[in-house]
Amino acid sequence: MLDVTVIEDPEAAAVSLDPIRARLLAELTAAPASAAMLAGRVGLPRQKVNYHLKALERHGLVELAGERRKGNVTERLMRATAASYVISPLALASVQPDPDRFRDQLSARWLLALGARLVRDVGTLITGATKARKRLATYALDGEVRFASAADRAAFVQELTAGVSALIRKYDAPDTEGGRDHRIVVAVHPTVKDQPSTTVEDQSTTTVEDQQTPAIDPAPNQQEP
Repeated sequence: MLDVTVIEDPEAAAVSLDPIRARLLAELTAAPASAAMLAGRVGLPRQKVNYHLKALERHGLVELAGERRKGNVTERLMRATAASYVISPLALASVQPDPDRFRDQLSARWLLALGARLVRDVGTLITGATKARKRLATYALDGEVRFASAADRAAFVQELTAGVSALIRKYDAPDTEGGRDHRIVVAVHPTVKDQPSTTVEDQSTTTVEDQQTPAIDPAPNQQEP
């Protein structure tokens, strides 16, 4: 079982978003199970569960883990192909966000478009690397910082921009034969706290200043692989 699988096919995405099938996927990430075993857990007839399992199997979301005899019946034990799934913007290719339509480093929506492109591109790279049985060279940094004031945050962003831009200028070799382009995305946004008491309304009551979301994208010649 893979840690995560990126769903790029629109039909597979639609199958995974069905509430019943999503529940079956969740059950099968924990342990292999048969249609009969799942039927009692989800409160559906075995035939109905089997129908949904076949749909999931057709799109590569579940696979056969083994078989077992139960009386005169041979049960197929199914398992999820991944512990979690991410739907790529490629599943909605005609309406996927395009960060090149506008560039606003203080726009949360531009940051969202960058994030969508990141999911799309890394998903494509993972798919290709998996098929080629090669390791994919990537790097990510995740952390949190509490700013004492908006002025401190602005100063942090200025230093971050200057530092990353200097590194890009230092190592960028656009005319080097045999080199490989890499995409660099650096983002800063308010942390979303996972608190049961927090409602959607609570999370939306941010000031205009809080909504300013700096993001750093490399120079135009730094294209994704």
